[in-house]
Amino acid sequence: MPVNTYEGMFLLDSTKTALNWDESVQQIHAILAKHNAEIIASRQWDERRLAYPIKGHKKGAYLLTFFRADGSAIQGIQDDCRLNELILRDLIQKIEPKLVDQLVSQAMSSTPSVEAEEARARDEDSDERPRRRRRPEE
Repeated sequence: MPVNTYEGMFLLDSTKTALNWDESVQQIHAILAKHNAEIIASRQWDERRLAYPIKGHKKGAYLLTFFRADGSAIQGIQDDCRLNELILRDLIQKIEPKLVDQLVSQAMSSTPSVEAEEARARDEDSDERPRRRRRPEE
């Protein structure tokens, strides 16, 4: 099978990554290396409160990784991710060859902005549902 470029977003247990982030990243890289994947770029994306609990966790840390691997290795990578206690969820997507350089450079240079975080917090606080009007007391 041909070697393709993939984007992997890994949701990690934030309590374990808080103790030693570098060791946590090494675990992910070891899984990829086990399946002969060449890591192009890797960085911490963000740490956020989850919309719903996943395996009992309410917060998670995201690791964004770009790598090259044989297409047949992806299933093995995903299987190993499911067996790893550090990884709560994983998402691996194939990247079109003409978009690789642009996506990697954009992802490695941008960070979730403070303004976007504040806007999201405002949106969570505001409730779009219409309120019932109270009847005037007689």
